Formats: sequence, structure tokens, C-alpha cells
Amino acid sequence: MVLELDFRGLSCPLPVMRTKEALTGKPAGEVLIWVDAAAPKQNVTRFLTSQGYTVTVAEENGCDVRLSARKG
Repeated sequence: MVLELDFRGLSCPLPVMRTKEALTGKPAGEVLIWVDAAAPKQNVTRFLTSQGYTVTVAEENGCDVRLSARKG
């Protein structure tokens, strides 16, 4: 199952904090995360990488960016 999270409109550190909360207790798999600014994109990517996820940009439409993160 793919978990999809939408953090557009939220400023840092909320996207990272909510990503962490959403992944607590979740088994390895794929996560799709929407953000709409450079700082959340960088910070969420950095957090996910530190947790062992491989992160790529799955879609980019103007300011909206969908990150694809996979672990396991």
C-alpha cells in the first residue's frame, strides 16, 4: 500500500514533523509526499534519507512537488 501525504501550504518544520508522525510504526514501502516550496522539499528529503528512504521527485508542477520515497 502506498501512503500519500499532502503538506502543501505548510511551512517548515511542519512537513517534516507530520512526515515523521505518519511513518511511525509504518512498515517499509512507498510514500508520496506533496510539498509546495523549496525548503520543505529539501527538509523532507533530508529527513527521509536519514531514515533509510530513497527519495526522488515523482512530479513537479510549478511550485507543487510530489516526492516519491521508498524503503525496503
